Amino acid sequence: MTHTFNPTVLREYDIRGIVGETLGVEDARAIGRGFGTLLQRDGGKKVAVGYDGRVSSPMLEAALIEGLTATGCDVRRIGMAATPMLYYAEASAEEVDGGIQITGSHNPANYNGFKMVFRGRPFFGADILLLGKMAAAGDWIDAAPGSVESVDIMDAYIDRLLQGLDGIDPQVLAGLKVGWDAGNGAAGPALEKLAARLPGEHHLLFTEVDGEFPNHHPDPTVEENLEDLRKLVSVKSLDFGVAFDGDGDRIGAIDGQGRVIWGDQLLMIYAEDLLKTRKGATIIADVKASRALFDHIAECGGKPLMWKTGHSLIKSKMKETHSPLAGEMSGHVFFADTYYGFDDALYAGIRLIAASARLGKSVTQLRSDMPQMLNTPEMRFQVDESRKFAAIDEVKERLARTTADVNDTDGVRVTNDDGWWLLRASNTQDVLVARAESNSEEGLARLMAQIDEQLSLSGLKRGPQAGH
Repeated sequence: MTHTFNPTVLREYDIRGIVGETLGVEDARAIGRGFGTLLQRDGGKKVAVGYDGRVSSPMLEAALIEGLTATGCDVRRIGMAATPMLYYAEASAEEVDGGIQITGSHNPANYNGFKMVFRGRPFFGADILLLGKMAAAGDWIDAAPGSVESVDIMDAYIDRLLQGLDGIDPQVLAGLKVGWDAGNGAAGPALEKLAARLPGEHHLLFTEVDGEFPNHHPDPTVEENLEDLRKLVSVKSLDFGVAFDGDGDRIGAIDGQGRVIWGDQLLMIYAEDLLKTRKGATIIADVKASRALFDHIAECGGKPLMWKTGHSLIKSKMKETHSPLAGEMSGHVFFADTYYGFDDALYAGIRLIAASARLGKSVTQLRSDMPQMLNTPEMRFQVDESRKFAAIDEVKERLARTTADVNDTDGVRVTNDDGWWLLRASNTQDVLVARAESNSEEGLARLMAQIDEQLSLSGLKRGPQAGH
């Protein structure tokens, strides 16, 4: 038996496609067989499996489990859950060797996909391509079928999340008022249980899991998706609000005045809190983050490290550098100080409450204290797949012949007296991503002109915005 995947579904950080068009049950079965084979060959046996609230998820879960058990792997089903709950099932149990979450994350309702952990490390890039090669060759173990057990880990997971408030006097939190928006994503049920056990007053939106996302699209990095939360915070006079993406591994937030606290700004708060007890720690952020963040980490006694965009790449770099904290503009935040180092938006929400309490300032005050930078949103525009990486290489070559201050960790980030600008190729789509930041409108305009000049020299221009 062999299987051929649609080439568009084997992505850099996960496997993702349109159900019924590029992704289906045969793919799920082949993923199970490939992953199970690799795990068995590495001496592993037990895999935790979870799925998000999408309509297609149960069908894919059944096929995935068939594939895993066909290789002799045992499966621990945790049922419908946020992605971080699956990561928790893998990280917290010694006998579990791997984990697979079926999720379409923040993509439209007709998408679905798979995020994987292998022996405690992210499974991505070359690992995912290997699954494709194994399927094409039928290179799978056939063994006596493994066992399947269903477990309920929700209460244990909530207990673990609440440890993020250890050492904080509940009286300090008694007057706290927070809004939460689950966006009808998979984090809803866990959020209900968590909020019921938190001190203070908590107002919840859209916790009912609905794979059609009837209220708004669950991507908290898009400002219009925070509108319901903003209204709630305003009407109820709340201290701040927290929103989640479709599978609960990315956080968005607004302060008491309705201002968005972007991913790099959240990291400024978390870093200031953490560095009070972990002086000299390396804190990682992706290349899209504000210079204000890197400066703030250094001012607080930390070592800022700029790294490539992508949750799997950041997790790998954290392990390598023993970093206790990392984050991305996209709202993935990773705590490895007193947690497991994976991206968990529910835990990040708890740590925002904890940071505010320990720093003795409201979230609104912490947001107000940040330097006022002028920056563009993440601009994404269509560039042909065959051209996107080549264009970035051309920009690098041209800048190498100048005195420009270039960081080429991930694409090209150029720093000058006006601020900085970035051009990088997306690993997951046929788009280029641009961003710029300055202290002044004039400076921002000059930086954008430099981006446009480099694109023009490569025969490209900033076109209409591409979606995620």
